Amino acid sequence: MTRQLVSLVLGACLLVAIPGPDAVAVELPMRKAGLWEMKTMRAGSSTPEMTMQQCTDETTDKAMSSSFSPASKDLCSKNDTQKTATGYVNDSVCNVAGVTMTSHSEIVGDFNSAYTVKATSQSQGGPPGMPRDSTTTIEAKWLGACKADQKPGDIMMPGGMKMNIKDMEKLKGLMPKPAK
Repeated sequence: MTRQLVSLVLGACLLVAIPGPDAVAVELPMRKAGLWEMKTMRAGSSTPEMTMQQCTDETTDKAMSSSFSPASKDLCSKNDTQKTATGYVNDSVCNVAGVTMTSHSEIVGDFNSAYTVKATSQSQGGPPGMPRDSTTTIEAKWLGACKADQKPGDIMMPGGMKMNIKDMEKLKGLMPKPAK
C-alpha cells in the first residue's frame, strides 16, 4: 500500500509540473535551487499526510519537465496549464493502466519560498474499491540549501528512504503503454 501511495503522489507531483502537449501551453517557473519540503494531504482519506524532501536545482527541474513530458504526451489526451492572476491552473485527462483520471489543479505561490497545489480528480476504471474522487493538497516550502550528503534530484521519503529522480528516468520503460 505504501508503494502505491508513493507512486501515486510522485505521479501527481510530476504530472502537475509538466507542461501540456498543446503548442501554446504555459510552462511553470523553475523552483528555487535548494531543499524543498513537500507535505501531501488527501481529503477524506484514511491515508496519513506524507512529508518528503527534495534537493533540486534549475538543471534538475528542467530535466524532470523535459524527461517526463513525452510520458505525459503518451498518457494524457489533455494536459493544459494556464497562467491566472494568482498562479496557475492545470486541467488534464490521463489514462494509465486502464484507469482514466480527470484532474483540475490550482497552483499558487512564488516557487522561491513556498507554493501550494490543490488537485481534485475523478477516476474511471481500475479495481473495485479504488477511490473514484479525491482532493489532494501539496504544500511545498523552501528550507534552504541542500544538506551536505544530498545532490540535486535526491528525494527523501518518509521512513528515511532516499532515491534520486534521475534514477527514475530508468524506470520509465516499465510504465504501462497506452492502448492504441
